[in-house]
Amino acid sequence: MLNGTGVKIFTGNSHPELAEIIARRLGLSLSKAEVTKSGIGETNVRIAESVRENDVYIINTGCGAVNTALMELCIMIHACKIASAKRITAVLPLFPYSRQDKKDKSRAPITAKLVANMIQKSGCDHIITMDLHASQIQGFFDVPASHVHVQLYAEPSSILYIRTHFDLQNIVIVSPDAGGAKRATSIADRLGVDFALFHKERKKANSVSRMILVGHVKDKVAILVDDMADTCGTLTLAARHLAEGGAAKVYAIVTHGILSGNALESIEESALEKLIVTNTLPQQENQAKSKKIEVVDIGPVLGEVIRRSHYGESVSKLFHEVPY
Repeated sequence: MLNGTGVKIFTGNSHPELAEIIARRLGLSLSKAEVTKSGIGETNVRIAESVRENDVYIINTGCGAVNTALMELCIMIHACKIASAKRITAVLPLFPYSRQDKKDKSRAPITAKLVANMIQKSGCDHIITMDLHASQIQGFFDVPASHVHVQLYAEPSSILYIRTHFDLQNIVIVSPDAGGAKRATSIADRLGVDFALFHKERKKANSVSRMILVGHVKDKVAILVDDMADTCGTLTLAARHLAEGGAAKVYAIVTHGILSGNALESIEESALEKLIVTNTLPQQENQAKSKKIEVVDIGPVLGEVIRRSHYGESVSKLFHEVPY
């Protein structure tokens, strides 16, 4: 818990519920700011209290109207910078445009790099994010060595959930694709359980044409793990193959529950018993529409990293365990 001296926590409009959870964890109240839109869609920001020589944390996430959330963040950073804040930290649980991290075809932009540049040029000193879609995004920030970019991981929260809700003697951790094998094997190794993965082929983005299961799941509880669930096409197809492969039950645990388009309908009709997501994105509406959605709160993790960052303490412990 913080003593409140010299610390300000602001939020944009993308996820105020998470900001409230973080502030409560720290024993603080959210600082006052007005973030509105003009008639032509321009974002207006007014910081309603002094931030001079304060350690400022601005919480927004890449969801819903992503471009609006990004502009809110950049303008709030700039407003605090020219109001003489001592240090400004952007807390972005889901980094915007994180899937556009490479030039994979002719004339394609690397938009994640552009977003990193925008945030830095706004006056941000420090970035806190969670489970980047691609780790190389950390290298997109050209910050001085004295400043830090922190990528947190939802893995400790996922492991805690699995330990408290499942019999470890009867589970297998499954990666829905080869790209997530490192994440899944890390969780499987720490739990001391079996691991399996799917090889998938795509004909176009967000559309999987074929999946091949590598590993044994018969009569086991299969737990799919991934960093994000968007349209849920991959997860629901993987769940069907696992059920056909003899899995007793199928669950999925993902960090970022984007759940766009017909994702909720797909989940309801799928072989998944539950889709467990964190609250890096707002999930109240999704939970109201689907009984299969369960949420793990990562507010305490973000709150603790803010506390440690403010006092200059190490955050590496949070890569391996959930704070008390």
